[in-house]
Amino acid sequence: MQFLSFYTPANPGMPSADEQARMGKLIEDMRKDGTLVATGAMMGGVTTVRLANGDFTVKTGEPTTNAVGFAITEARSMEHAIELTKTFLKVAGDGESTIRALMGPPPQQ
Repeated sequence: MQFLSFYTPANPGMPSADEQARMGKLIEDMRKDGTLVATGAMMGGVTTVRLANGDFTVKTGEPTTNAVGFAITEARSMEHAIELTKTFLKVAGDGESTIRALMGPPPQQ
């Protein structure tokens, strides 16, 4: 089952060379063991597009320099996804992660 996690660091800013190296190792290890599907960061503000009664509205939030990281993981269960997130936070440092289960097409038979 796949899970989408968002990470917001408690102290935004560029990680040190040592922190980047440790994160690179974690990403490499998780890709090799099949638990990391994709990772990246989202920059800037949020834009919302809404359709209501045939009318579109577009709302753009304030730009921000704070990046929010994301990861798509492959885990056996929510409990496993939580353990993967705890491992990530030990490397990433203080901050907050939210986890949501992804729903995809049914498995091929």
